[in-house]
Amino acid sequence: MEAPALQVRIVSLHVYPVKSCHRIDLGTARLGARGLEGDREWMVVTPEGRFLTQRSHPALARIRPAHEGGELVLNHPDRAPLRVPAGGDARWPRRRVRIWDDEVEAAVAGDAAAEWLGAALGTPALLVRADAATTRQPGGKWRGAHAAPVNFPDAYPLLICSTTSLADLNARMDAPLPMTRFRPNLVLEGLAPWQEDAIECLRFGAIELRMVKPCTRCATTTIDQESGTAAGNPLPVLREFRFDRELRGVTFGQNALASAGSGASLAVGQEGLALPRGSAWGAAAQPD
Repeated sequence: MEAPALQVRIVSLHVYPVKSCHRIDLGTARLGARGLEGDREWMVVTPEGRFLTQRSHPALARIRPAHEGGELVLNHPDRAPLRVPAGGDARWPRRRVRIWDDEVEAAVAGDAAAEWLGAALGTPALLVRADAATTRQPGGKWRGAHAAPVNFPDAYPLLICSTTSLADLNARMDAPLPMTRFRPNLVLEGLAPWQEDAIECLRFGAIELRMVKPCTRCATTTIDQESGTAAGNPLPVLREFRFDRELRGVTFGQNALASAGSGASLAVGQEGLALPRGSAWGAAAQPD
């Protein structure tokens, strides 16, 4: 007998305008061609163009982006805000930057942004922005033939987590951790613990999201996302029961991409359907 569709509900929505910096919590989020609009559109890089993350620079968590009056505003507890045009500036120079094994073109925000980031992080750094000329796709092994252009996430456009999986993890921890440690875009309720591993597709109105692969987790999960300091480590506990031999890492949450619905919006409290792998609907949602 075919597994039935499951009712799920969106508990929270998040974007991270600057890769590895603080999140913005949203009530509604519009799905664009590269994931949720405004997600990881910006990135901090070394002067040589290599990306920086909380893995090596946990102080990035203390930088809090906001959008105000057509500007991207970066806030920091020890500095006056930095303001740059949210859509970039045609006069900004361009350069090649590297994120993991990908080398792409990006716009460089300029000297004022570099000075601000250098002071905030204690190391020379540049702020760069993805635009139409920034062409990047996740690895084809997992996404298949489906095009999934991205800005500057580690790999995939979306990360989806479940409240019950976090509750199960926390039951094994000495002290509970908040969902913010895992930096999801969508948080769902309505699934059993770890049931997201068995879900093929999610449908929210016109939007269809295809689960691609479990998300392997790194040292960023050990960083308190409010203070930028190490506090609590879920990785040894996850290793006890969530180690994926094929992926060679511990997993929490599911990477996902949109197979339909660009231009439509998601909302906190919105209900949708989760289709198990191998179901007729899930198979129909696969790209050609």
